[in-house]
Amino acid sequence: MKSFRDLQVWEKAHQLTLDLYRETRTFPVEEKYGLSSQLRRAAVSIESNIAEGCGRRGNGEFHKFLQNATGSANEVECQLLIAHDLGMIANPAFEQMTGRLTEVRKMLTGLIKRVEQERLRD
Repeated sequence: MKSFRDLQVWEKAHQLTLDLYRETRTFPVEEKYGLSSQLRRAAVSIESNIAEGCGRRGNGEFHKFLQNATGSANEVECQLLIAHDLGMIANPAFEQMTGRLTEVRKMLTGLIKRVEQERLRD
């Protein structure tokens, strides 16, 4: 497997993480260890699982880590909705980040399918 840095899905997930870090700086102080921290950790988990999966042997393990990344993406979506509904994220930023998140999830789905096909051939 190539380096995780060569994967476009990792790059997109990394950009989403950076955007979320910037956006959560404006969250209320009382959310520092709450929703802000949870959103950041879930976003980091997406790209970290992609990276860790690339470093594992075999497509079976890579597949598992890609599924974990998808689960973390679902967490981010839920937490973004909560933050938006509580008025912590304005609509333009929310739309931008959910758009990026949708793109990452679609790319993860495509990569998972590709890895599954390769596993069947092995």
